[in-house]
Amino acid sequence: MKLLFIIDPPESLKAYKDTSVAMMRAAQARNHQVFVCEQPTLHWSKNRVAASAQRISLADNDEDWYRPHEHESGPLTGYDAVIMRKDPPFDLEYVASTWLLSAAVREGARIFNAPDAIRDHNEKLAIAEFGRFVAPTLVTREASRIQSFIDEHADVVVKRLDVMGGENIFRVRRDDPNRNVIVEVMSQGGARTVMAQRYIPEIAEGDKRVLLIDGEVVPHCLARIPKAGESRGNLAAGARGVAQPVTARHREIAAALGPVLAGRGLLLVGLDVIGDWLTEVNVTSPTCFREIQDQTGFDVAGMFLDALEEKASR
Repeated sequence: MKLLFIIDPPESLKAYKDTSVAMMRAAQARNHQVFVCEQPTLHWSKNRVAASAQRISLADNDEDWYRPHEHESGPLTGYDAVIMRKDPPFDLEYVASTWLLSAAVREGARIFNAPDAIRDHNEKLAIAEFGRFVAPTLVTREASRIQSFIDEHADVVVKRLDVMGGENIFRVRRDDPNRNVIVEVMSQGGARTVMAQRYIPEIAEGDKRVLLIDGEVVPHCLARIPKAGESRGNLAAGARGVAQPVTARHREIAAALGPVLAGRGLLLVGLDVIGDWLTEVNVTSPTCFREIQDQTGFDVAGMFLDALEEKASR
């Protein structure tokens, strides 16, 4: 197959842990052609959505992990599958890219995850559809509601809806002397919608990344355990990743969400679960393949390629 990966600049990827690189290496091992492009090269011209792409070959060396080959510019329908792996922030340019990708789907391109579904599932707010798995949560732009929520639950986490990697996440207690300024900054005086969730103490045991591939749960999750003095379970914020078997609770959540999300064209989903509670549904560029593969030997990238090949061949 001829595969196109839409990624951040290749030189910015940390190949020793990057999930997109793991996907591409698995694809090359199966003799698929691997092309990459960046978000700004997507364009609509002459009644088709196209991109400027480059064929690459993957090396085993994580320091010098790819070799560039020929460039080409052509329609996305010229690829057997297009894999959207651009990281957030989910800003207007990201939305514009999903509009272009949706147009490409209408032209016959096979794109994963489905751009309509990426656009419709905010990674923080998507949990609202599955309320029975969610700890007490508020989404609002009104500072007074956030303050009342803090008063009610005493210890909460406040976060923005459009970023990743632990950015703009604050833990706020009822008696926090910085409480008012945190609420003001996060809501920007009522100009920005934010999420507040009751603090879940089980974060000390890790924010568990549970992967779904075409609705099926990967048998191992990655517990991202916060470093000392930190309440964010994000690898980008210094958390330690420990692979663990998925639990009965994880399987219960996966069984409820998996078929629904897969049916919407979300081939790869990363669920974030703290304790018994679902906190996020990641659909843009879910990660943790390498950490799980390296620690358990389970071939997550191979499971993904199996699903991708099956979908692309339909």
